[in-house]
Amino acid sequence: MPHGPTGRATMKSAVGGAGALAVSAGIQGGTAAAAEGPPDTSDDPVPGPADPAGPAGDPALWYTAPAADWEREALPIGNGALGAMVFGTLAAEHLQVNEKTLWTGGPGTAGGYDHGNWSEPRPDALASVQRQLDENTTLSPEEAVARLGGPRRGYGAHQTLGDLYLDLPGAPAAVPEDYRRALHLAAGTATVAYTDQGVRHAREFFASHPDGVLVGRLTADLPGRTGCTLRYASPRTDFTATAAGDRITVRGTLADNGMRFEAQLRLRHRGGSLTAGDDGSLTLTGADEAWFVLAAGTDYADTHPSYRGDDPHRSVTRTVDAAAGRPVAELRARHVADHRALFDRVRLDVGQGAPVRVPTDRLLADYTGGPGEADRALEALFFQYGRYLLIASSRTGTLPANLQGLWNQSTQPPWSADYHVNINLQMNYWPAEAAALPETTAPYDRFVRALREPGRRTAREMFGSRGWVVHDETNPFGFTGVHDWPTSFWFPEAAAWLTAQLYEHYRFGGSTEYLRTTAYPVMKEAAEFWLDNLHTDPRDGTLVVSPSYSPEHGDFSAGASMSQQIVHDLFTNTLEAAGTLGDSAAFRAELEAALAALDPGLRIGSWGQLQEWKTDLDVRTDDHRHVSHLYALHPGRAIRPGSDWAEAAKVSLTARGDGGTGWSKAWKINFWARLRDGDHSPPDAQRATEVLHAAEPVGHPPPVPDRRQLRCHRRDRGDAAAEPVRRHRGAARAARGLAAGLGARTARPRRR
Repeated sequence: MPHGPTGRATMKSAVGGAGALAVSAGIQGGTAAAAEGPPDTSDDPVPGPADPAGPAGDPALWYTAPAADWEREALPIGNGALGAMVFGTLAAEHLQVNEKTLWTGGPGTAGGYDHGNWSEPRPDALASVQRQLDENTTLSPEEAVARLGGPRRGYGAHQTLGDLYLDLPGAPAAVPEDYRRALHLAAGTATVAYTDQGVRHAREFFASHPDGVLVGRLTADLPGRTGCTLRYASPRTDFTATAAGDRITVRGTLADNGMRFEAQLRLRHRGGSLTAGDDGSLTLTGADEAWFVLAAGTDYADTHPSYRGDDPHRSVTRTVDAAAGRPVAELRARHVADHRALFDRVRLDVGQGAPVRVPTDRLLADYTGGPGEADRALEALFFQYGRYLLIASSRTGTLPANLQGLWNQSTQPPWSADYHVNINLQMNYWPAEAAALPETTAPYDRFVRALREPGRRTAREMFGSRGWVVHDETNPFGFTGVHDWPTSFWFPEAAAWLTAQLYEHYRFGGSTEYLRTTAYPVMKEAAEFWLDNLHTDPRDGTLVVSPSYSPEHGDFSAGASMSQQIVHDLFTNTLEAAGTLGDSAAFRAELEAALAALDPGLRIGSWGQLQEWKTDLDVRTDDHRHVSHLYALHPGRAIRPGSDWAEAAKVSLTARGDGGTGWSKAWKINFWARLRDGDHSPPDAQRATEVLHAAEPVGHPPPVPDRRQLRCHRRDRGDAAAEPVRRHRGAARAARGLAAGLGARTARPRRR
């Protein structure tokens, strides 16, 4: 769980926050009605300077100046696999482009790759640590990593695909007074529009899932006034860029691991003339209208152990040519219909009234958390931004949303823009079910299933057991072992936690076929791992996780509360699923016996708190950003509102305070939502402003009080939900938390 304003912030806050809004709002008495038939936008024009919110007042982030900073100001578009950050600059429009599978590391890496497994057997390592904990109760992280960890080799990092520039001759030097830049959440489009010397210029960009391409369109309201030079750039030197006809082809091989990648762009136009340059650029002059389509891919495949597939050239060519053969209006209509089919399922009403014609940066700057219409508008916008980000970064056919969703401008992003599975990947999907976006979980399901094969090897070699395991973090190449950072290398509970989303998907959808073929096999193997690895605690004879570590806090011990709660949740879910599917009586009996002997990880300590460790070590003045020992409250389901455990959780949560980093605040939103305390809010207006301000680290958006009649239900499934604007990497975190919490409290899964 990285801390600080990192790339993980975007997805974490927006999507995590979105769920919290969903919980606080509640389905039962709420007021976020499902849309009553969204407007048909297939023929909508590019919104102009006077229409920043787009058709029918749809939610939009909009600004009166170009973006100057990738993280704080550029606007994200994506189709799950392919994405871009749109700057809206005048002289040279800038799109920073990502393809989600472009990764260094893994097989083929010069320094070797071992999935994080020990390089040689350590037959007594685990048992000796358990003996020491039995005798002394604690072990320092430094000693633990010396005995159980190891250097990480060939882990890799997500890579930017590069930058696309559209040089625009004759663009104004100063920002026109009517300049508007917007991200239209319901349509899934980013637009730029302004008037210069009496001519209205407009651009629109979107990432189409149906057609698998990025699309950009340039228009002017006078004929012959559209022109640009398209060129590609990259911070790496491992590519060639060539231009011929109306096509730019970028082809390369990552030096680190030999991964092949390719991008192709085709520039279409009405009127004017087009020239291909020797430098790999395309120049268009005197056109009435222009549009481009861009497709990209790599030879990555999620198949162990090679993780390589076909050269991407053929599929990229086929995709870009098919898209180039469609009229741009058809491309847009297909994209908007696909996007709105997901986005329009939920509308959130927090009393915001009519759309507020105030730029988003001003809404952020002026936010107080008070009852004003503008503040309500920002909260509703925040919620929907979280849903938008999940749609844009997680669609069928590619990897799940990573720490930064999809968007990454770096070759060395924070925490590799990877998959931290000690909360962050899971948090990305908290609002998926509650916020009526179950289709977005397909990449998550596939990713978790693909971890099983390398995870089985790690279970055998490190633990000598059945089942599968993964630790604190992983990559697209099945990294399931350990590394050597003392406070984050050990977390074998991660596999159990990952299965919780699969079971949640079943509980909402009720498909026993999904349970049988997708969720249950993964759950059962994760349960088998813990059936083999639980340790009998000599203090009281209960079964405990040993060694156990409450993430990034304190020493190693046996039976830390979070570890116990996760395994309890896994066993409970797996036993329910086994009964539903009629699995063998012998397995169910084994699971029942272990569950009965398992320490549940729930204890009330000396000052009324829920203990973080089995021994009462909690300090009342400790305000650590982690509140891991409340897992049983959320996303677990062992603690019910109004119970003694819930009151103890409230004591712990109050002691830790509302501070922390983005993911931490997003989680706290969900805790308060599960406690049904919608009136819990930051202590003052300054804190509230910090929460939502785009320039600050991801904040803790104020949960919506129950008195603000929130109404949220799904129009086509009957389930309730909703989801939430910070800077690119921070806004997402709070928005997601807002959404997950909202659904967590009130959305009730359906059973069949």
